[in-house]
Amino acid sequence: MRNILMTVMLLVVVVLLFNSIIAQDGTGTKAQIQSQGDAANSKINTLLQ
Repeated sequence: MRNILMTVMLLVVVVLLFNSIIAQDGTGTKAQIQSQGDAANSKINTLLQ
């Protein structure tokens, strides 16, 4: 029973960390990758014109 509780608590912590680090709106890793990709796309488009 204790092992199951520890596993569930660990999964909850992992989900909370994922939401706070990766998926946070505006400042998360996903948003940073998206903004850098958009900047790279705009630079490539200016080179092609």
